[in-house]
Amino acid sequence: MKKSWILVIGISLIALTLAVAGCETGLDSVPQINGGNFTLSQQNTGIWVTGEGKLSVTPDVAIINMGVEAQANKVELARQQAEEAMLAVMAELESYDVADEDIKTQHFSIYPVRRWEKEREILIGYRVTNIVTVKIRQLDDTGAVIDAVAGAGGDYTRVNSISFTVDDPTEYYEEVREKAMEDAESKAEQLADLSGVSLGRPTYISEGSIYAPVTRDLYYAEAGAPAPEPTTPISPGETDIRLTVQVVYGIQ
Repeated sequence: MKKSWILVIGISLIALTLAVAGCETGLDSVPQINGGNFTLSQQNTGIWVTGEGKLSVTPDVAIINMGVEAQANKVELARQQAEEAMLAVMAELESYDVADEDIKTQHFSIYPVRRWEKEREILIGYRVTNIVTVKIRQLDDTGAVIDAVAGAGGDYTRVNSISFTVDDPTEYYEEVREKAMEDAESKAEQLADLSGVSLGRPTYISEGSIYAPVTRDLYYAEAGAPAPEPTTPISPGETDIRLTVQVVYGIQ
């Protein structure tokens, strides 16, 4: 019986020692339980905000998604028609000084075309599609290039979409980053005022950028649709460069 009491007293002294040591280390180093997971309380303190910077700029390049599509009852015939039309399209692009590195094949396919007739599937031919993305660096030529391509490819031409963007947006990032940090600080100051506390220094900063170009869908140069006259009007408008930052401010 005497040994049992000695054991109980020893365990109590150990528990008391651990408790005192925990108090001396401070609350910030004690793990907190949040939803069943252990996290440091330091990670859950402060004012967390997301700041966004936005700058509207004029695009300097156009990206056109274009190509040809041919259909015939024989694979070889459809392939030949698509090849001839594509060579004509490429020749027009070259005449507008579009560099080879600014033309990239995006999609090429050859597949059978079938239809249902009297509850059974019938093979009616084969379709060959060849689509490229073309970067136009001279924006004033964009409409003329579209018209020239449509004329060269004829009824096989496909112009799926056009987008306008900035070829090198990094030169604008410094200004956009400043706007994002100003936005974050403004939000944090408002939250601090509403909470009746003083805003401290940033303790954590994370940057994430989003660049969203303006996109225009055309879908105009389908089979049987002649190239419009006069030159197709193209307006690049403006595009927004956006950058976000997440900032954690301390509370004083």
